[in-house]
Amino acid sequence: MQKRKLGKSNIEVSALGLGCMGLSHGLGPAVDEEVGISLIRSAVELGITFFDTAEIYGPFTNEELVGKALAPLRERVVIATKFGFGLTASGERTGLDSRPEHIKEVADASLKRLNIETIDLFYQHRVDPNVPIEDVAGAVKDLIQAGKVKHFGLSEAGAKTVRRAHAVQRVTAVQSEYSLWWRAPEDELLPTLEELGIGFVPYAPLGKGFLTGKIDESTTFDKSDFRNIVPRFSPEARKANQVVVDLLAEVARRKGATPAQIALAWLLAQKPWIVPIPGTTKVERLKENIGAAAIELTAQDLREIDDAASSIKVQGARYPEHLERMTGI
Repeated sequence: MQKRKLGKSNIEVSALGLGCMGLSHGLGPAVDEEVGISLIRSAVELGITFFDTAEIYGPFTNEELVGKALAPLRERVVIATKFGFGLTASGERTGLDSRPEHIKEVADASLKRLNIETIDLFYQHRVDPNVPIEDVAGAVKDLIQAGKVKHFGLSEAGAKTVRRAHAVQRVTAVQSEYSLWWRAPEDELLPTLEELGIGFVPYAPLGKGFLTGKIDESTTFDKSDFRNIVPRFSPEARKANQVVVDLLAEVARRKGATPAQIALAWLLAQKPWIVPIPGTTKVERLKENIGAAAIELTAQDLREIDDAASSIKVQGARYPEHLERMTGI
């Protein structure tokens, strides 16, 4: 697979990474450990070198899974994880917590669960309004100087927050939701990242599965699937938003591809420092996603997609209100 650099950093990764959350958390029941390990190792063999996890996925169990899967492949991969939530010993969330002392505790715990000596990329999972971002950046700077972390990242941070953090400790990458049905980062964030030489890592690049064309208004989700509470996944919204999938399907027919591949190829075509991290629990979907890196969308293709997409008003909020308040965009 082609490689990309995250902005002006020295982190070179596969053009597509793997978001590992869904193996343990959020999108239905966790997969069996051996299934998760097999999928992650298959990803490496297929050319993926960038893996994304977080302490709250599971909680805790996703980092352990990623650590076990990648232990024999450590020299070939880049591992990103995240801090920023308070968690009880049993894994219950207690709210946002990016106090410097907590960040350092999380780093030590994540290193143990991942069974690694250094975290390649350490993101603040959500901006904590109670802790100045300069203090957060300073804490990660200390961890970098101590050799526990290599690179600092932010997730769902706005452009002004990124600038403030970057002034204290270089930000290597920002992770935020970005896809053909959530394009808010284009307004202020992407121009700021380009100016500062920071990489961009879109999560949910397939619209939490919707842009694959495998979900319609009659689809039912497991009771543990958080899409049950997402307004954009109400049956009414899914019916209205089918027009986005229809657009992707039309381009896919011309290209001999799938809607998911066109959605990912579109993201890859936006900037050379964008590295999407689609997640999956199935090897056949993993291979399908990887195939997107070989699809070339011409300038005409991109114009057609943009023109058609600009006339579509996506229905439904991307998060319930209490979660949306924790985003920085």
